[in-house]
Amino acid sequence: MLKKMTILSTLTLALALISCGGGESDRTIPGQTAEAPSNIMQTVKPGIEVLRDQGFAPLKGKRVGLITNPTGIDSHLKSTIDILAEAPEVKLTALFAPEHGVRGDHVAGASVADSTDPKTGVRVYSLHGSVKKPTAEMLKDVDILVYDIQDIGCRSYTFISTMGLAMEACAQNGKEFMVLDRPNPLGGERVEGPLVIPSCVSFVSRYPVPYIYGLTPGELARTLNGEGMLSGGRRAELTVIPMEGWRRDMTFRETGLPWVLPSPHIPYPETAMLYPATGIMGELDYVSIGVGYTLPFQLAGASWIDAGALADALNGAGIEGVEFRPIHFKPFYAFGRGEQMGGVQVYITDPGSAVLSLVQFEIMEQLARLYPAHKPFASSANARLNMFDKVCGTPEVRRLFSRQFRTDDIRALWMDDALKFRTATEKYRLYR
Repeated sequence: MLKKMTILSTLTLALALISCGGGESDRTIPGQTAEAPSNIMQTVKPGIEVLRDQGFAPLKGKRVGLITNPTGIDSHLKSTIDILAEAPEVKLTALFAPEHGVRGDHVAGASVADSTDPKTGVRVYSLHGSVKKPTAEMLKDVDILVYDIQDIGCRSYTFISTMGLAMEACAQNGKEFMVLDRPNPLGGERVEGPLVIPSCVSFVSRYPVPYIYGLTPGELARTLNGEGMLSGGRRAELTVIPMEGWRRDMTFRETGLPWVLPSPHIPYPETAMLYPATGIMGELDYVSIGVGYTLPFQLAGASWIDAGALADALNGAGIEGVEFRPIHFKPFYAFGRGEQMGGVQVYITDPGSAVLSLVQFEIMEQLARLYPAHKPFASSANARLNMFDKVCGTPEVRRLFSRQFRTDDIRALWMDDALKFRTATEKYRLYR
């Protein structure tokens, strides 16, 4: 999973999203808290609560395996692990740990070992180490494998790869698969980026979907199943427990649900909107994107950047829905640790018109113009370039962009697949 951070003020975007529902808005105001206001009532019921309202009927009498992490909770912050462990006539026989572990006790990128959950005594199998796909042995005491994770709507986040591989394993081993659905914090309409080509398939780009795919976890599972994207064209015996009350135009704040960070550098739902704006650029170790500072995924900075000059250039470029302010900072860890840096903080002022995943290319375009000695890709190791290509989904993005370092040169490639994918996946949507 990309561990870099996006570019938008977590603090200021919160106010814009809350006040205008993610559409057209007044200019954001710096310095506001990103905590959810107390007067926002819960309007969305996640899949785990819908399942509970059903008396857990689809799971009764079955041996249940569960893929989850700390984001798998009800509206009162109770873990899905504990809910299913206590559910009548439901036997929780196995837990499956994605990146960070089922209880969130593993740092970003770290391998997760098999273990036993200390609270429930249930066996935990790692899906983020040498094994990323449940084996037949892991599934031998499971009749149905349940998935409950809050995603961030971006392909490079490893949870959707875990979900797809688990679906493949269930299809191969005659097990049922269930998704307890949750909101997409980017909404259900935003689709951006090219499809993954075969040579770029990896754990951060496992399936041929756009970088931002505009679906909930349940809708994505239906797409993987229905479009034959699972290995060998297999189809899992899939059940989705839909949410109640969710609309595609909702911000996460409007759901009234509590936010549990899905990884350490996504502390607020607004950060999820910043992640695709800088995360790909962060793969290059070319500039800091705020990981290692207090504004993950919200910055672009380096020791050689004049903050005011870059902010002026970006604001003068007329990038729709985005504004920039100069900032000076010193990362505490990660890229550029201890270096005094100049750069910009990104503010998404109109989420409805901003093309989030192209923001980083707009930044690199202006940096290449202002600092010819520091052009993108020039100082990055081959492994970094390879990962950049995998996250983009195709090396064609880097090839086209590096000719003149112009965002317009990749715009058609970036958006054409996205439009086709959105049309093709209409039939898998569960919400309007």
